[in-house]
Amino acid sequence: MTKKKIFDARTLSVCGMLCAMAFALVTLSHYIMPAMIPAAPWLKYDPKDIILAIGGLLLGPVPAFVMSLIVSLLEMLTYSETGWIGLVMNVVSSCAFVLPASILYNKKRDIKTAVSGLFCGVVLVTVVMLLWNYLLTPLYMGTPREFVKSLLIPAFLPFNLIKGALNASFTFLIYKPLSRALKSARLLPSEKEGASSGKISVPVVAIALVTIAACAVVLFILNGKI
Repeated sequence: MTKKKIFDARTLSVCGMLCAMAFALVTLSHYIMPAMIPAAPWLKYDPKDIILAIGGLLLGPVPAFVMSLIVSLLEMLTYSETGWIGLVMNVVSSCAFVLPASILYNKKRDIKTAVSGLFCGVVLVTVVMLLWNYLLTPLYMGTPREFVKSLLIPAFLPFNLIKGALNASFTFLIYKPLSRALKSARLLPSEKEGASSGKISVPVVAIALVTIAACAVVLFILNGKI
């Protein structure tokens, strides 16, 4: 039996399309999104991980990693001013969020595994980015490490937790419609779609919507609007 290729023609096509979508979203958010946390106005919501997570669920962890790297490289080569340090942080952040769900779901393709994987991704990206911001943010911002340390809990922690929760929720809402559209366009092999062919899970959609609403309330509170 021949070894199954990770990247066939259709997988490459889907990867290219998802990379374009993710890059368009992160570029748009870079220019129009307001600051999420008043204490750190440079922190803006970045929705590209929604598309990368969907790609990981559909195609597996290796394509997810490659897409994360490509989109981060495009950011660095276009409008980003953080250079290679920003590239590293973007790749680490995206992979921390995307890979747990991608690895788990591609071993057992059911809704419980997808929920567990994305929940693990939210926790992991929050913890990992606390460490990476502590180590790398002083280098590219030229600020004292003590200043960055003082922002870890009041700024970086809620930012990454809210960002991860929003991205996980939107992933659940968009995953099935997008996977069905790719299948209809014959870009997604049916054997890679797995559980996406089933009915939409109403409880999961309800939880996702409640999570989005809760994140919005928390952001209003943090910004003094409530």
